[in-house]
Amino acid sequence: LVSIGLVSFAAIAQFAPAFFGGLVWRRATALGAIAGIVAGFAVWTYTLLLPWVIEAGWLPRTIMTEGPFGLGLLAPQALFHSHLNPLTHGVLWSMAANVVMYVAGSLLKAPEPVERMQAHLFALNSLPRPPVAPALKMWRSSITAGELQRTVARYLGAERAQRSFSEYAQTNGTTIAPNAEADIHLVRFTEHLLASAIGAASSRLVLSLLLRRGDAGSGAALKLLDDATEALQYNRDLLQSALDQVRHGLSVFDRNMQLICWNRQFRELLSLPTELGRVGASLDQILRVCAERGDFGRAKDIDALVAERLIKLAVTHETYQEHFIDGKRILEIRTSPMPQGGIVTTYSDITERVEAAEALERVNETLERRVQERTAELTEVNKALAIAKRKADQANLDKTRFLAATSHDVLQPLNAARLYATSLVERHSAGPEAKLARNVDASLEAVEEILNVIIEISRLDAGGFEPDITVFPLSDIFERLEVEFQALARERRLELRIMPTTLWVASDRRLLRRLLQNLLSNAIKYTSSGRVLLGARRRGPRLNIEVHDTGPGIPVAKRALIFKEFQRLEETAHTVRGLGLGLAIVERIGRVLNHAIELNSTPGRGSMFAVALPRAEPRRIAAASVPATPVAGRLAGLLVLCIDNEPDVLNASCILLEGWGCTVLPAVNAADATARCRSAGRDPDIILADYHLDGTTGLETVRTLHAILPSKPPVVVITADHSAEVQRAVRAHGYSLLRKPLKAAALRALMHQLTRQRAVAAE
Repeated sequence: LVSIGLVSFAAIAQFAPAFFGGLVWRRATALGAIAGIVAGFAVWTYTLLLPWVIEAGWLPRTIMTEGPFGLGLLAPQALFHSHLNPLTHGVLWSMAANVVMYVAGSLLKAPEPVERMQAHLFALNSLPRPPVAPALKMWRSSITAGELQRTVARYLGAERAQRSFSEYAQTNGTTIAPNAEADIHLVRFTEHLLASAIGAASSRLVLSLLLRRGDAGSGAALKLLDDATEALQYNRDLLQSALDQVRHGLSVFDRNMQLICWNRQFRELLSLPTELGRVGASLDQILRVCAERGDFGRAKDIDALVAERLIKLAVTHETYQEHFIDGKRILEIRTSPMPQGGIVTTYSDITERVEAAEALERVNETLERRVQERTAELTEVNKALAIAKRKADQANLDKTRFLAATSHDVLQPLNAARLYATSLVERHSAGPEAKLARNVDASLEAVEEILNVIIEISRLDAGGFEPDITVFPLSDIFERLEVEFQALARERRLELRIMPTTLWVASDRRLLRRLLQNLLSNAIKYTSSGRVLLGARRRGPRLNIEVHDTGPGIPVAKRALIFKEFQRLEETAHTVRGLGLGLAIVERIGRVLNHAIELNSTPGRGSMFAVALPRAEPRRIAAASVPATPVAGRLAGLLVLCIDNEPDVLNASCILLEGWGCTVLPAVNAADATARCRSAGRDPDIILADYHLDGTTGLETVRTLHAILPSKPPVVVITADHSAEVQRAVRAHGYSLLRKPLKAAALRALMHQLTRQRAVAAE
């Protein structure tokens, strides 16, 4: 603790002259003090702290006895073989290093002029003074208040000096007489006032010369003046160096418009001759040289050009641009007045900026012209695109109309073939003929499915399809789907589980059923083992109908691909028959119904497809009698009126119906049907009518028959037109609807249901 205190006291003592002494080497003293502190504490650590570390066992003890690296001169407690008490040894060597580095560091930096002036002032103030005669006042001087005010006015201006001295007198409650002797308070006020303008050192110098304090000899006074001149020259050189580093040209003119200060850029930017780069050169002379050189234009009246620039610079103080060197250099000239008169002017080279602005303007003009040209081109292209879009829309509409128009003609022979094949299957239940008949029926069913899918996609893509939104219980669709797919699931040895539900929905019954049919068909088709689940989940005002399977799953990268036409996963394409149109129809039906389709899948574990649709409130419905499962024998004996304008279809229908034991009245139009009914001697039990007949529709034909048939038999309209308009028209008349190609099982079930209902109603 003693050694630390001694070294710290020495360090603090070394800073004292730097802060309080005012010596010549003010900054150098501080530098030396820092160097001494560092050196002293380094030696103190080596001689006093390091032995403690060695005693603790952290370093080898040979350092204490033999010195570091075997140098005995550097032993921590015997530097240069000095054998003293360890504390005395450490303190002496550390303080010696402190003093040596303090002196060496102080001598590294030479004093600056201002510092030498301060040193001289300090030295003059420190000289012994002759004894002062006893007096009543402790301060006496030969300077008056007026001299102090005039001295301040030289640096601050007469107006500011007068105002400052008046405020001082008002604050102190006194009056200042110009010829009165100045007291110490007024001198200090004057020093502070000068220091605010020229600095503390210069203010002390001015007052020292003014007061002539002490007994300084002529040599000291001359030395003081030399130092002041050197300081002023140093400050002037520093200011000029700073001005020369400014990027802009700068010049200062006094109240007589004569040059008193400038920088190097001023002469370079204006390309002035050497004789004008001097103090006292007039602004008029500088402007005249520029005008005669042609910088202000080629006008013959040089005096007018010079006078115009003089007014801008000295009177109006305008900021303007001027061209020099025949327009190759453009300068922006700014001017500001000075408080004591005169002006300060700055010159900025804006040649590159102006050229860039002009180039930008030219580019803008070019761009505007190009934009106009491109706009005109885009307008023409847009017109062409609009025409092309109209043509494409018209072509798409024509395609849809064509498919709708030709679907009837395409499906008519297919319908006849299906009916013939069904008749063969029913008549030959065993033997090779039965197998051939079933193969033909299966092939026709595949063709029918493809045609139905293509027609349905075409109708959905046409954009004119209007869904028939109704409110119905979801259980109706679930029950039908269970009956439809349960046998297929058992055939593939899968567990099909359809969760019961009491929820009601608002949607198109037929389209929603078709959508779920495709999802279930895909799930069963692509699942080799496990189970398929169909259920509904509540989601606030909406619900999700979800189809889960344990199939191969769908990778994330291919989830968008499977919703496109004719796209299938490569992993399952070779094992499952199909065209890749099922999910394409699902996506289109979802878009038409505004039902979002969601997909979550884990490869190797299965997939989940969900359809989001709005919920509806349950409604009361009348209980309907559930017909028994129809069988062919119960249709025997029925008198069926079959109306179709296609002979092949009519013939196939007759063969099928006669195979069920029915008596068939074939007809091609209303007149033929009327004649057949009259010849039969009784009304038919059921009417099967094609929608599209020659020159009329099945609805018109049935209306004609109902006018002459008092029993009003039930009607089944059979059509290949899948449009919503036909469906609404048939429903409006209260008739049943079946679509071609006709499925024999559906026709038989519907005939059984209608005739049974009629019989129950008659009872």
